[in-house]
Amino acid sequence: MTSNPTIFEKALNGSVAYDGQIQDLAIRGVAVEEAARLLTSYDIRWACDVLRGVHDRTGGLDGRVSIEVDPRVADDTAKTVAEARALWWLVARPNVMIKIPATQAGLAAITAATAEGISVNVTLIFSLDRYDQVMDAYLTGLERAHEAGVDLSAIRSVASFFVSRVDVEVDTRLAKIGTEKARSLRGQAGVANARLAYRRFEAVLGSERWRRLEAVGAHPQRPLWASTGVKNPEYPDVLYVTSLIAPNVVSTMPEPTLDAVADHGQISPDTVTGMYDQAEQVMAGLAEVGVEYDEVVQLLEREGVRKFTDAWTLLLRRLEESLAAAAARRTAGSRLRASCENDQ
Repeated sequence: MTSNPTIFEKALNGSVAYDGQIQDLAIRGVAVEEAARLLTSYDIRWACDVLRGVHDRTGGLDGRVSIEVDPRVADDTAKTVAEARALWWLVARPNVMIKIPATQAGLAAITAATAEGISVNVTLIFSLDRYDQVMDAYLTGLERAHEAGVDLSAIRSVASFFVSRVDVEVDTRLAKIGTEKARSLRGQAGVANARLAYRRFEAVLGSERWRRLEAVGAHPQRPLWASTGVKNPEYPDVLYVTSLIAPNVVSTMPEPTLDAVADHGQISPDTVTGMYDQAEQVMAGLAEVGVEYDEVVQLLEREGVRKFTDAWTLLLRRLEESLAAAAARRTAGSRLRASCENDQ
């Protein structure tokens, strides 16, 4: 299970389930940022407890729940590491994962957190080159953890590679190009990009560096497909799930996609490893018609951080309004009680 600032903002804004907690926080006069952390970490801690049985039965492989560092510090390594540490001890569950964005500053934070034994979910990966850097950051963290005497078997990690957002941006560019060749490439970039990422994952698993770490108890950083909800209704609603099935991967799905897969998804043992040549052809075709891959993935990374930052800012603003309203109701209630007592 995963979470992000957008999910929390929608949950807090669209439900009365948090009213009791908000009332108590308002009575205590808790500042809005601390209140946000207390509310979100409580939800994640609870979710970890719900999935603890899965975690235990699978030896820590599954049953994981992720919570994200403050996206406003995505370009500050030291603050990101401090956030990761704080969330790690605040949730305090063995099956929690701390989400760190795959920005340039995030790479060093991934290494530092892993070296301390923190399980990390690396989020907002769009670029193949960035994915190489993420895997290197994880392996470096494991090496440092081993040197420090940390138990590598307790560390787990996933690398969240975003899929549908790639198609949204690439398809927009293909529509502007407008040629027949460009139109024929619509809806293919996201899957091709993810398949080529998996090939790089396989290369790391086959390396001597990985074998040395595996020998002392390390677990691989599993590829995780994120953004699997289909945005274009012209495409099959299970496209980003059934096209990306391979060993060792995690596929996260929004609820409508999960329901669609359960209803009519055709699940094959492997729809990735035999498709590398086709994926290469798609990427070559995009370059031929004028879609600049590096430009696309850099834009998506910046936009991803911005969207999460905007959602976190909105969450804080809505929560601040809720705390103020709760405090006002308490004050009004106190005045009413005082008035009644005076009348008596």
